[in-house]
Amino acid sequence: MNENRRAVLKASSSLTVLGLAVAAGLIKPNVAFASQGWPKKAFESKSMDELMKALGGNMPTESADITVIAPDIAENGAVVPVGADSKLKNTTEVSLLVENNPSILSAQFMIPAGTEAKVNTRVKMGKSSNVYALVKADGKYYFAKKEVKVTLGGCGG
Repeated sequence: MNENRRAVLKASSSLTVLGLAVAAGLIKPNVAFASQGWPKKAFESKSMDELMKALGGNMPTESADITVIAPDIAENGAVVPVGADSKLKNTTEVSLLVENNPSILSAQFMIPAGTEAKVNTRVKMGKSSNVYALVKADGKYYFAKKEVKVTLGGCGG
């Protein structure tokens, strides 16, 4: 079996067991997140400056090798599909940021070596905003951004 595939399967099965333990009430969520190294300060950051300080990195550089996957217009701000695709070599982290949300960091993914750095999720957006894909590759941070307009009922605005 491919070693990279084995690592991904092992990590996903561990997270599944952890999730079931939390759901059954055997483990409290804050204990589960602490064991995984949950970056609390990063998720509480209100700006890019605060976030980069919490992550311990320098301000990111814009890169054409990163693509933000998001709609131009989101009809329902409660469930906006967003993602990122990084073509940068040695990508180890991919984070999704929503500039106008109360906390800028919406999701963070750790990318195992040899894994395709493409992620997708859904986020809540209170209003139109720039969505950033923040990528850590070779120990440096890079970003790409895309504006996403949020409408109420798809009327535009």
